[in-house]
Amino acid sequence: MERKELMKLQNGSDIRGVACEGIEGESVTLTPLASNIIAQSFASWLSKKTGKAVDSLVVGVGRDSRITGESLAKSVMGGLSSCGVKIVDCGMATTPAMFMSIVFKETEFDGSIMITASHLPFNRNGLKFFDKDGGLEHDDITAILEGAVGLSEKSGSEEAKTFDLISLYANHLVKTIRSGIKPNVGQSQNEKPLSGLKIVVDAGNGAGGFFVSKILNELGADTNGSQFLEPDGMFPNHIPNPENAKAMEAIQSAVLKNKADLGLIFDTDVDRMSAVLPDGTEVNRDAIIALVAAILAPEYPGSTIITDSVTSDRLTRFLEKDLGLKHHCFKRGYKNVINECKRLNAEGTVSPLAMETSGHGALKDNFYLDDGAFLAVKIVIALANAKAQGKALSHLIENLDPLVEAQEIRYKINCDDFASYGDKVLSEFKARAEKSGMILPKSYEGVRISFQDEDKKGWLLLRKSLHDPVMPLNIEGERKGDCEKILKTAEELLQGFDKLSK
Repeated sequence: MERKELMKLQNGSDIRGVACEGIEGESVTLTPLASNIIAQSFASWLSKKTGKAVDSLVVGVGRDSRITGESLAKSVMGGLSSCGVKIVDCGMATTPAMFMSIVFKETEFDGSIMITASHLPFNRNGLKFFDKDGGLEHDDITAILEGAVGLSEKSGSEEAKTFDLISLYANHLVKTIRSGIKPNVGQSQNEKPLSGLKIVVDAGNGAGGFFVSKILNELGADTNGSQFLEPDGMFPNHIPNPENAKAMEAIQSAVLKNKADLGLIFDTDVDRMSAVLPDGTEVNRDAIIALVAAILAPEYPGSTIITDSVTSDRLTRFLEKDLGLKHHCFKRGYKNVINECKRLNAEGTVSPLAMETSGHGALKDNFYLDDGAFLAVKIVIALANAKAQGKALSHLIENLDPLVEAQEIRYKINCDDFASYGDKVLSEFKARAEKSGMILPKSYEGVRISFQDEDKKGWLLLRKSLHDPVMPLNIEGERKGDCEKILKTAEELLQGFDKLSK
């Protein structure tokens, strides 16, 4: 393959592309050839990283429910085996489980590959790579793609061993729940600690159905009403994405219909999640960060919570005033928030959680791994412990101010050198705001303005998209009508930039 074709497959710290026909105008880019030679290059990269000979490496391969998962897995394993790598086929798995395959004593792989494209449409797929340090970085993916240039498709003769990784991973989560739920005074540890709780799960026909059969049912929870647990890579019911409105409406409906104590919803590869309270209230974006932070706060008093840049002022107030924590509002991108969490902890600043509003959340005590199932486990433990105290889970976030108004506008940058133009816009936007005496909190990405006067209350953030010729403008108003006023102010600050359009 040409270098240009290969490099187009990079999506930050992942590989993604169109893996099959089915949507008009979208031709296949992630071919069997591409996945095969990329796997060969990963074997070489991993050999250099570990200092081990290629033929002594053991690599696990897993996939989610996508219709192209099996065929891409075959191509990937063919590329690995042609280099002499010992392969373990983990079958249907999750992204977090594939990292844990490097950690578990029963496996201890040198590296792993997860075949997934998260919540993207059925025709897309991709590859995520792990080694002992976690998910690979942007520069690592670039190096692997560069190494694939000029390679030809090859397949080895060795058959892959199979391993039921998801059961091992589920057992790890079961043990975590059992150890986290406090027995009543005078009672021993309960083998069915979730008895009496009704929890419904929406897996979106992705890989998350195991959370019901292998975890919640095992621990005694009533899971009647759980839905879309069967893997189906065409995603016939809704997009497997906790941020999708239709998906959230589906789990809200299931919670209300079944009078559940909790609803959980996962994305396709289970590295993201959101929750729903018994009254149908969605716990996502700021609220899911607030809930997880509240669960962690007693164990980590005064610690720092890392979030992406589009979290709200109301979250900051809750974290700092109600929980006594510090809020470090960093950049968009789950790898960015995770790496910042690692950096702060290495420097001695205790940071137990890095979490995006998208539902990606990583705990310091869970290998800094963005793991939707592990976050769900923490919430289930909190639910059980709250019930034992005669409280509702919602008491943990009852002081979080409700969301009143929010809006996102994506301005297109209509020029070739969109990155430089975006920088120019941000520089002038900031200068104009400062000249007008506006409040500009510290921002690691774009320009953030806070409004706390009688005319309007809320905030805005103008930033550049990570990859596209777009400038998203996020606005949140604390009262009805504030969004419209803040937008008007933003548009006044943007006057004269003729290369921007809505």
